[in-house]
Amino acid sequence: MSAKSDAVRKSFKEFDDVRDAGLTTPEDIVRFDDICYGEDINWQKLDVYRPKSAVGQVLPVIVSIHGGGWVYGDKERYQYYCMSLAQHGFAVVNYTYRLAPEFKFPASIEDANLVFSWIFEHAAQYGLDTEHIFAVGDSAGAHQLALYSAICTNPELAALYPFRVPEGFVPTAIALNCGVYEIVRDPKTGELEHELLKEALPGGGTDAEIHMINVIEHITEAFPPVTYMTCTGDFLIPQAVVLGQKLMEQKIPHEFHYYGDAKHELGHVFHCNMRLEEAARCNREQCEYFRKFL
Repeated sequence: MSAKSDAVRKSFKEFDDVRDAGLTTPEDIVRFDDICYGEDINWQKLDVYRPKSAVGQVLPVIVSIHGGGWVYGDKERYQYYCMSLAQHGFAVVNYTYRLAPEFKFPASIEDANLVFSWIFEHAAQYGLDTEHIFAVGDSAGAHQLALYSAICTNPELAALYPFRVPEGFVPTAIALNCGVYEIVRDPKTGELEHELLKEALPGGGTDAEIHMINVIEHITEAFPPVTYMTCTGDFLIPQAVVLGQKLMEQKIPHEFHYYGDAKHELGHVFHCNMRLEEAARCNREQCEYFRKFL
């Protein structure tokens, strides 16, 4: 592991530990933890959260793909955020995927596909509505969700990958938060602007690899409806602009939200902080967007 990845893991963990200190499972949520969705019992695990009031009901699903710069994160870091989504009447699938640099691309995308396949295979057991499968992702997780959605809707891109998505599957709608959608090189040095991607890509960022993961190149008119957001203190604001332009070009139904203002700055992926009123509003608004497709 590089010094950069190690530093990211340590600093992100310190921040998340403070953010989530003292939080507990809400009393109105029932949870099913540590379900293995693949062969790797250490990495390929998921939780399912449901509102207790919906016992016996088949619920629309939200799958969460966590962020962390492709090198950090797990379902434990997203459990409180995901349970807050479940409180809006959804069954939420929160999972850990294989990280770089231990695992190289496309391991994390393969894991996303395994999770969506798992939902179809276990829908009856957990009361999951396979006709309404939504997904959320932030930062590097938004990149992975957008890329997976492109794979589901662009046969030319799908042909570049070693797995196949469930037959005919496309997410009903997706939420992309503070994400990465365009992968570019520094015009002066030729280096990837997102340095941590070097940890994830087997070749360190060849032209062929960049083409495979550059979401903006692969969005077609078949891409699912999108709600996406950024905020005042998000260092990836330019990425939201690029995404919006592409969605308009392809005439994709979408909704954009910008949070915070000059007097009240919000940071990157603020929506995961359950102590913020703005997080509650953002997450509620995204669930309301999903409900438009029920």
